[in-house]
Amino acid sequence: MKKTHLVALCATGLLMTASGSGDPNHNLPNLFPFPNNAGVAKTFSTAGRGDIDLSGPFFQSLGTNGRSCGSCHKPDQAWSISAEGAQQAFQRSGGNDPMFRTNDGSNCDHNIDVSTLPGRREAYSLLTSRGLIRVAIAPPADADFTVVSVNNPYGCGELDVVSTYRRPLPTTNLKFLSAVMWDGRESTPPSTQKISFATNPGDLLADLAHQAVDATEGHAQGTVKLTALQQKQIVNFEMSLYSAQSLTFRAGDLDGHGATGGPEELAKQRFFIGINDPLGGNPKGTAFSPAIFDLFEDWTKKHGDDGRASVLRGQEIFNSKRINITGVAGLNDVVGVATIPGNCGTCHDSPNVGNHSVPLPIDIGVADVASALDTSYLPVVTLKQKSTGKYRQTTDPGRALITGKWADIGKFKGPVLRSLAARAPYFHNGSAATLDDVLDFYNARFTVGLTAQEKRDLVNFLNAL
Repeated sequence: MKKTHLVALCATGLLMTASGSGDPNHNLPNLFPFPNNAGVAKTFSTAGRGDIDLSGPFFQSLGTNGRSCGSCHKPDQAWSISAEGAQQAFQRSGGNDPMFRTNDGSNCDHNIDVSTLPGRREAYSLLTSRGLIRVAIAPPADADFTVVSVNNPYGCGELDVVSTYRRPLPTTNLKFLSAVMWDGRESTPPSTQKISFATNPGDLLADLAHQAVDATEGHAQGTVKLTALQQKQIVNFEMSLYSAQSLTFRAGDLDGHGATGGPEELAKQRFFIGINDPLGGNPKGTAFSPAIFDLFEDWTKKHGDDGRASVLRGQEIFNSKRINITGVAGLNDVVGVATIPGNCGTCHDSPNVGNHSVPLPIDIGVADVASALDTSYLPVVTLKQKSTGKYRQTTDPGRALITGKWADIGKFKGPVLRSLAARAPYFHNGSAATLDDVLDFYNARFTVGLTAQEKRDLVNFLNAL
């Protein structure tokens, strides 16, 4: 499909209708093609109706500020928000779209003026430039650290409730989750209890139902609690969705020539908690396989297509490129090995999905003040450990704000890697504007030694997910 055809699709107006408007008179056709910079992404619903119902509670305003779940989880942006999508929404609405609300959409919620267009542009600058929502979290009362200072350029420098800035995670491909939210705070109430093989998927469904309540009360500022039926309808809707790239401009259809890309094949993907855990956590005792992705293994050079050959090489690099993993809190310290010889799949181990197959909050340095990524737009939070008097600075304490543990500072989960092309920027704080930036970070952080060709092939592969 050519780019001109994609422009024609946008011009139909269906794209805007399907982007979370909540219009009860419209359904989104199953597998509707949504264009992105790499090609086309699609969503496949297993609900069995032949379309995606846009009239359910997921798309209804159930709070007091006009928001619905669909306000911040757009089907054309892989059921998340891209920075580009936020910019377009701001331009269309002058910053009055329900996405833009001061309780969490603005950089801070006090000492701001959103009565004018320039004021709204300034107030929502992190949402439009990085796709970030402000998440304010109070550390547990029994935390083994104190918040000493918060240097926040936007205000919101309180010590009792820390303002963090994070990307909205997709509300699709949820069958594969081993933790809900970046910091796992919905996994499962109480937040320190993790999703497990023995209790899944019941624990996941309960977590998602709880998250729907929290989102309505928080993001939508709801005053009436969701009913049990509304929670079930939202969870069932989310669990029916599978999203993936279905076409790239370089490689064409991702389910052609024997490949198994796209969302329909993804919906068939086998998964259980621990399915390919590299640390021996597979409950069935099966050994870990570093060959995480096999979507494009039938693509060989005999087809004579450079685009497909590049994607195939990228898949092989993802599966086999040696990475000496060092200094990762939550991994190296847990196994007691200073250097773990691994590859991408050591952490991105779920087959053909790429997230953690078990709950694994880790710190790879994305929240570091001195990160190789640009984090200059984020606050600097200074923490002090009560027992030792040690200090640490970070742009986001991560899971430590949930568990209260010093050892959890800067730890986050790894997200599902499917449909990446539709939801830039990347990492929890939007610090990687492009997939090239992602690879530059890993290349520097772990001295991977990727060549220019390997980077191009890996980017082409990741865009094909």
